[in-house]
Amino acid sequence: QVQLVESGGGSVQAGGSLRLSCAASGVTYYIDYIDCMGWFRQAPGKEREGVARIYTGNGNTYYADSVKGRFTISRDNAKNTLYLQMNSLKPADTAMYYCAAGYRSGGGDCSGIEYSYWGQGTQVTVSS
Repeated sequence: QVQLVESGGGSVQAGGSLRLSCAASGVTYYIDYIDCMGWFRQAPGKEREGVARIYTGNGNTYYADSVKGRFTISRDNAKNTLYLQMNSLKPADTAMYYCAAGYRSGGGDCSGIEYSYWGQGTQVTVSS
């Protein structure tokens, strides 16, 4: 009932910046009740890893240690769009980046949930 479409990926040199976007569309009822959104990435030969997530109700965020201080997750509720501002990019950041959305199973944050919706991914390539 909800579709996610990522954009903004590309190829940059180390130290550069990119801003990824994830637009949600579909049945308004389900979009309105989304309260967890996150960014994941997967590099060749590696498992998918969580990069950042946000609880849309109050804006609480979480970042993986590897990106903390460099990446910023945010959401424009009026536009149903999730963003990931990526600064000081490193070659290790090279991966396919996916956005995801879902609903809390309980508790005060979005940790450990199984996301209901996933985007198709956008490629980020960082060269040295």
